[in-house]
Formats: sequence, C-alpha cells, structure tokens
Amino acid sequence: MSELRQEAEAIAEQFSDHLDVGPDEVEERLENLVNEYRVPLDEARRSVTNSYLDDAGMERDELGRGGTERVRVNDIDEDEQWVDLRVKLVDLWEPRSDSISQVGLVGDESGTIKFVAFETSDLPELEEGTSYELSNVVTDEYEGSYSVKLNRTTGITEIDEEIEVGDNAETVEGALVDIQSGSGLIKRCPEEDCTRVLQNGRCSEHGQVDGEFDLRIKGVLDDGETVTEVIFDREATEELTGMGLEAAKDMAMDALDTTVVAEEMAEDVLGRYYRVTGPTFGRYVLVDEMEEPGAVDVESALIEARSI
Repeated sequence: MSELRQEAEAIAEQFSDHLDVGPDEVEERLENLVNEYRVPLDEARRSVTNSYLDDAGMERDELGRGGTERVRVNDIDEDEQWVDLRVKLVDLWEPRSDSISQVGLVGDESGTIKFVAFETSDLPELEEGTSYELSNVVTDEYEGSYSVKLNRTTGITEIDEEIEVGDNAETVEGALVDIQSGSGLIKRCPEEDCTRVLQNGRCSEHGQVDGEFDLRIKGVLDDGETVTEVIFDREATEELTGMGLEAAKDMAMDALDTTVVAEEMAEDVLGRYYRVTGPTFGRYVLVDEMEEPGAVDVESALIEARSI
C-alpha cells in the first residue's frame, strides 16, 4: 500500500463518524495536490483534513483517531499521531499566551516531552509531581522537536504510582562554526496552537498571517571530531548574545532589514567555544543550559582533535 493511500485511509477513518467520505475520494484529493500542484504530502494532508473539518463544522481538537496506543515519550517521532501516555508531570512553565491554560514537561522512564493544554479544551489542571494516564493526546512536530497537545477529547486519570523519569538530555561542546539560515529576528505564526516560523509572511499550515517576533539561533558546534546542530530559543539566544528582543526589533527597523540582527549576533559568537545541554529532537540539541569554558584556542583545539 502506498504512503498516499495510507494517509487517505487514515483521514477517512477520522471522519467516518462525521461525514460520508471514503478513502477513494480522499486519495483523489491528496493525489491532486501532491502530483498536480507539487504540494508536500504533509502539507497536503493538513489541507485536506482542514477542508473536511470545515465541512463537518468541527475544531481540530475534536478530531481523534481510533485505536490509539500507549507509547513512551521518547518513541514519539511522528506528527499528528493520537497516542496514550503514562507519565509524571515534571515541571510547569509560565504560559506566554492567555489561550494556554498549562504548559510544561511530562516524562516517563524514556525521557521528557513538552505538553500544552489550551483554555478552550476546558481540562482539569495537572499538578507537578503527580502521575497520570493521558489518553487521546495528539503529537506535534516543529523543526524536529516533538511535543504533545491535550485537547477536549483527552482523558486524564491520576494514578497512585511513582513514575521514574528518565533523562534524554545530551551535553555537547565545540566551537560555534556556523549560524544557519532562519536565525536572528524571526516571525512565528500567531495561531494559538502553532509556533511555526513564517516564510515570506506565510505559515505552512495557516497561510498568510501577521506574525509575532521572536529570537533564535540555529547553529553548528564543531569539537574537531563531530559536528552537532543546536537550537537556542529566545531565552538562550538572549543569554548567548546579550541582545534582547526589543533591541533586535529596533536594529532591524533602523536598517529596514531583519538580516542585520543575525549578522550582528554572528560577529559576537562565531568562533567561540561552548558547552551546551538539552534534549535531542531529530538532528538538533535544544539548548536548556550552556557555558563557555575557560579560554580555548579554538583553531589549535580543532587541529589537535582532528589529528588524533
């Protein structure tokens, strides 16, 4: 069975209780987008799904997939999969939006993962240090980073069990040898369940939108033997560069060009040696902690490491 047919059958199953739609019809629509308009399959799936949501008068978080299975958080490696989790709430963060009721980390023996619950889902609040069975949560992926979203169909059951939470963090170090495209002052989609970076003012899922400014650095660390791609979020970027969001916006406005921000950051940090720690998602290490070890002759260190 082709991947396109598998997606068509999955979408048809999702709407089987709401619309008279079969896999043949869905496959035809997917095939038209993929083959005729050269739309990537993931984007085609979202487009077709959103169309059927409109037809059914439904919100996305009302839609579930039958036959959800329990998985470990570190085994989550697909977008928009409906799964069950048995986890402990490790940490709660301060929500950055009024639309978010809770955000933080949950974990099991395999590691931790970010979770988000929205105000519109009207769910009971979770408590730090408590273990839960969470049924029918949906996975979300952005640039190799996975999280889970609790929705109005999510079942929450507190369990009397101490779940041992594993550590999936990794520590890497090296000279920061490259700052990749998409770094500096960026704009993200403002939709409440989306943080995708806009390309020419367009979100891959929500189309043309007025974005919200943010900071990040996508960089490459080289220790002389291996290279590691890392992502510094806004907080880590501000710590790394000493440049805040407002200062970055002012700089871009003065130059009428957002690229000057990344260029300014690069001048300050490229070639310096860092040790960073954070979870690994896809090919990236997401920086939670960092330090700049004592004086290192970067060029000599790299030459020595490569000669071993």
